[in-house]
Amino acid sequence: MAHVLSVSCSLSTSTGSRSISSKPSNQFPSSASVNLPISTSPFKRLAFQTNNTSHKRRTIYIKAISTSQEPIVQPGSGSHETSSEPSVPKKVMVIGGDGYCGWATSLHLSNKNYEVAIVDNLVRRHFDHQLGLDSLTPIASIHNRIRRWKSVAGKDIQLYIGDICDFEFLSEAFNSFQPDAVVHFGEQRSAPYSMIDRSRAVFTQHNNVIGTLNVLFAIKEFGEDCHLVKLGTMGEYGTPNIDIEEGYITITHNGRTDTLPYPKQASSFYHLSKVHDSHNIAFTCKAWGIRATDLNQGVVYGVRTDETAMHDELCNRLDYDGVFGTALNRFCVQAAVGHPLTVYGKGGQVITSHWATERRVRVFNQFTEQFSVNELAALVTKAGKKLGLEVQTISVPNPRVEAEEHYYNAKHTKLVELGLKPHLLSDSLLDSLLNFAVQYKDRVDPKQIMPSVSWKKIGAKPKTVAA
Repeated sequence: MAHVLSVSCSLSTSTGSRSISSKPSNQFPSSASVNLPISTSPFKRLAFQTNNTSHKRRTIYIKAISTSQEPIVQPGSGSHETSSEPSVPKKVMVIGGDGYCGWATSLHLSNKNYEVAIVDNLVRRHFDHQLGLDSLTPIASIHNRIRRWKSVAGKDIQLYIGDICDFEFLSEAFNSFQPDAVVHFGEQRSAPYSMIDRSRAVFTQHNNVIGTLNVLFAIKEFGEDCHLVKLGTMGEYGTPNIDIEEGYITITHNGRTDTLPYPKQASSFYHLSKVHDSHNIAFTCKAWGIRATDLNQGVVYGVRTDETAMHDELCNRLDYDGVFGTALNRFCVQAAVGHPLTVYGKGGQVITSHWATERRVRVFNQFTEQFSVNELAALVTKAGKKLGLEVQTISVPNPRVEAEEHYYNAKHTKLVELGLKPHLLSDSLLDSLLNFAVQYKDRVDPKQIMPSVSWKKIGAKPKTVAA
């Protein structure tokens, strides 16, 4: 019997809804200690680089935990039934479930009666401490988030705190939870962060590539029928002067024709790590028969989903700084505090806004709209004026190495054919973002608004980004 994993959150991309849809084709904390609930699971060892001038390593000890020791058996849309067994929820492991996309996805799946386990090393919170940044919205600890979800929704989410680059930890998490599917968000996701200096470039590549390799080996060794849903990025393609196909392109050369992976022209060490992931996923699907869906995601925006709106402690993060903040989020915060919208260079850069039954990799370009940076700025200006905000736009030197005006036409039909319901960038969504920005404008740090990382000035030595 084929089972369906369907994730559809109201977080949006600058080209459409932030959703994951998989159907059958046939139908660090910065301190050295952490207080954790009591668990029978063994302690795990996690070492990470603080990337400061002292270049010291710190080690914390962590363990797999659950907010409840009771088994979760609930019927619902995440359930499957056979004539010989009771209704049991499908089990989905969300790697990186404490992060921006991962938290919203975890709650959405849990609300749909999937049995959910979050795997996270909490390093995204460490980045904020490291760089002197903070989310515009106050976010609760992962433990308080999960407890609050239990209190308001009556549903348990299991939690495994550890590093997927540690295969021993990941193996124990797999064997303990035995997932039917893995949704993998657990990567360093910022291009500017990867371009600060050598240390962070190396960290990004090691964390992302080795972590994903470990996930692939864990599926091979402990869950060969487990379906991997991996978040990639449209940035893997770069900005070629031809149409961007979904994953593959058919070419004729010297009289012979073949269908090959679409050429990748990544524009940062972060985007390059995603290219390596895509190649490793394609290879292991061919060699081992793994089921995988590689989602080339557009830029994500928004902060509210039905689940995160249920309580303040469930609120998701909203990044607006020059390292982790995406264009639309930054523009809305700048409008709320009266800072001119900062368009990089000419502003012509385009932002791209089934349960696998076959043992292969499927590649989807996940977006439904695309805008230039100038078009986004104009939309925010128009929406801001409706709220009584005086919004201006300025051009600032582009810190990135990229074509500021270019041809861009990416295909994105496969997810729509599978039933994706697009959530377009509407006036109401912009109003919601701007209202969040206005509500929390007292939390805005003006020093974080301007870009602070230059592609051409990347350093060899670890450095602290100016706070």
